[in-house]
Amino acid sequence: MIEPHGGKLINRLLTGKEAKEAKKKAAGLKKLALTPFEESDLEMIAAGALSPLEGFMGRADFDSVLDQMHLASGPAWTLPVVKSISAEETKSVRAGGEVALVNQDGTALAILALDEIYPHDKKKHCQKAYGTEESAHPGVARVIGMGDFLAGGKVSVFERPGHTKFLEHRRDPAETRKIFEDRGWKKVVAFQTRNPIHRAHEYLQKCALETVDGLLIHPLVGATKGDDVPAEVRMRCYEVLIEKYYQKERVLLSVFPAAMRYAGPKEAIFHALVRKNYGCTHFIVGRDHAGVSRPDGKGFYGPFDAQKIFDEFKPEEIGVTPLFFDNAFYCRACGSMASEKICPHNSQDRVSFSGTKVREMLRAGEIPPPEFTRPEVARVLIEAYQTKEK
Repeated sequence: MIEPHGGKLINRLLTGKEAKEAKKKAAGLKKLALTPFEESDLEMIAAGALSPLEGFMGRADFDSVLDQMHLASGPAWTLPVVKSISAEETKSVRAGGEVALVNQDGTALAILALDEIYPHDKKKHCQKAYGTEESAHPGVARVIGMGDFLAGGKVSVFERPGHTKFLEHRRDPAETRKIFEDRGWKKVVAFQTRNPIHRAHEYLQKCALETVDGLLIHPLVGATKGDDVPAEVRMRCYEVLIEKYYQKERVLLSVFPAAMRYAGPKEAIFHALVRKNYGCTHFIVGRDHAGVSRPDGKGFYGPFDAQKIFDEFKPEEIGVTPLFFDNAFYCRACGSMASEKICPHNSQDRVSFSGTKVREMLRAGEIPPPEFTRPEVARVLIEAYQTKEK
């Protein structure tokens, strides 16, 4: 089994008597509210998904990650994991003490051992993490809306965020690792997605499956942009696809509780490192991984920047083998799925639809050609679109 990032799977989840005592203690502490984004990060820190992190980053890690793409202690890491606070909140809490972290409903979830409070350099955060300061970028917009200070320190979680959805698909890294071990999977490829799986995605996954023992379909179910397909709809698409078109004993569907950062290349590395903690040895990186477009439709990142960034690290620094794929499509002349790497035919032979065209068809109740998407997936999407517009 592949080692977790940093060599140890972190566990900051308190149980039993420890959890009860921490909850009681938290009732008497100053409280800091978590945004839904920070709550997702807290849960992943606690369960070891963000190993080797044991809490929210202090100044040394924040600067080192942005400047060097490594934690101050050495391991590769590309995106800040931070807890922001306002200038007003800095008046009621102090470094060296403890605070209770509460969700949006005021429910206490954890104790933060507050090691330091430091200014939030938002300009640096935006430019180094996202490569832009344009507020049209959702990651930049989020950073701009954060507090002017950051609170760093180790967390102790005594109450996990309450979930009511996808309960049968929620598994911590220790659990996915156990499943892989029980199934005898030594080589496991992960597929990150925030969209329904269409034929091109299916093609990438099945190509990868030819070289490994198992596939982890790991859809992100934390916060995403408002125009992204809702997680409930996406999950139903994955379920119907796996039921009919995959060898179930070689696939595991499990949700990824992270929020989407839309950081393109740096998020590709982040996603690969996190999947290593879940026990994966390989990671699929397709065209424009974790990318996002400007209002004019132009991308913030180049189509293959998320693949090129892996060249900036030694393979042992990442530890996961990236599998790079070009844009895939159905070629009528080939009579099969293909990509630029293997298909000699021109664009008129390739089945290709814009996202706008596909959405128009779905809203009208039309099933796109099977060369683009499986009809079972299309029916789920049609129902979702038509229900939404009623």
